[in-house]
Amino acid sequence: MTYKRLIIAAMLLTGVCSMQAQISVDDDEVVISNSQGDEEEIEFPEAMNEDVDSLLKLYHAKTYLIANDDCEMSGVNPVYSREVYIDRLKRMPTVMEMAYNDVVQTFIDRYTGRLRRTVSLMLGAANFYMPIFEEALEVYQVPLELKYLPIIESALNPNAVSRVGATGLWQFMLSTGRDYGLEVNSLVDERRDVLRSSYAAAHYLSDLYKIFGDWNLVIAAYNCGPANINKAIHRAGGEKDYWKIYPYLPKETRGYVPAFIAANYVMTYYCEHNICPMRCELPLKTDTVMVNRNVNLGQIAAVLNLDVDMLRDLNPSYRRSVVPGDTKPLPIRMHPDDIVRFIDQQDSIYNYNTATMLPKRDVVPVEVPIASSRNSKARSRSKSRGASSVTVRRGDTLGAIAKRNGTTVAKIRQLNGIKGNNIQAGKKLRVK
Repeated sequence: MTYKRLIIAAMLLTGVCSMQAQISVDDDEVVISNSQGDEEEIEFPEAMNEDVDSLLKLYHAKTYLIANDDCEMSGVNPVYSREVYIDRLKRMPTVMEMAYNDVVQTFIDRYTGRLRRTVSLMLGAANFYMPIFEEALEVYQVPLELKYLPIIESALNPNAVSRVGATGLWQFMLSTGRDYGLEVNSLVDERRDVLRSSYAAAHYLSDLYKIFGDWNLVIAAYNCGPANINKAIHRAGGEKDYWKIYPYLPKETRGYVPAFIAANYVMTYYCEHNICPMRCELPLKTDTVMVNRNVNLGQIAAVLNLDVDMLRDLNPSYRRSVVPGDTKPLPIRMHPDDIVRFIDQQDSIYNYNTATMLPKRDVVPVEVPIASSRNSKARSRSKSRGASSVTVRRGDTLGAIAKRNGTTVAKIRQLNGIKGNNIQAGKKLRVK
């Protein structure tokens, strides 16, 4: 990065260069440029490009969220002065710094403009998720405003998968998820489990704060990893202020803290922008039942006459609908009344259409082709004839052994010092 670009970034982020820099926005990034042609590129987090129609197809959204038609002027986004935004951010009851600058404004404009419908959906879906997020964050004593981190990570989509494989509401990478106790294999992916991933994320955020001691650096590290933050600190001469190491960060991370501030803003001041939350009909309370046998969610749905999409939505960590209870006891989340019916009918459930629902076989017999079998026996006889000793099989006689090996009973008696016809199964006899 050139010296001029560093100056542009520093001036822009302190909010003093509105007349000297221009911001252009496209689908994926923000480009800041000055009159000399120097440019700064900032990527939008992937969730800020999420298609709202795909979010509306999620089971929770289809079942429990309803568009609010009573909201007046829902298509009008008022224009406010920068002083209003500064004042609103300042008044939010947060431990974390919610500073204003032109980049933050760009992200606020994105949420209150193009992403209005997405924000409306997320405000409705927040009723499902925020109590879980807050409880987990409280356990690890991290600021509750971090409950909005999944807004920019996943747009509150528990099935979200990024282009680099980060998964779930909190977008855990595979290795980090496993480091924090989340099981991931071909059948189970606990990064998609709302409860377990929330506690893992709160634990991870707590550990990052022990390293950096600054919440802006913590969420930046959550995005790009602690190593990249340490490199940026080193390149910035030891500075530990996010806005001072900002020019040395990856493009997406340069937009991460502004996006987080904007998410907090829009989830707090949505009414001032005429954004109407979708109405939420909270789902019935659920509980879990432990299973110690393999079972497919489709078997449960078929026998208990339940919506299989509902079961998959309540149990997103079972990535192929198979609960591998044979490995270890595992929970299945259902409505309490359905759990009682599951217990009463579990034999029928486990035995329902297993060939299709659980096609993995425990034992597979080996079928030997007839021609190959004959050739094999011929080779076996040939090898036996050439052998110098054999092992007596159960039911063998000296005559049978002699015939198989092209010799005589007398020869076998002579080679092995045998008198009479008694031989013991398992004993080795010389035949040549």
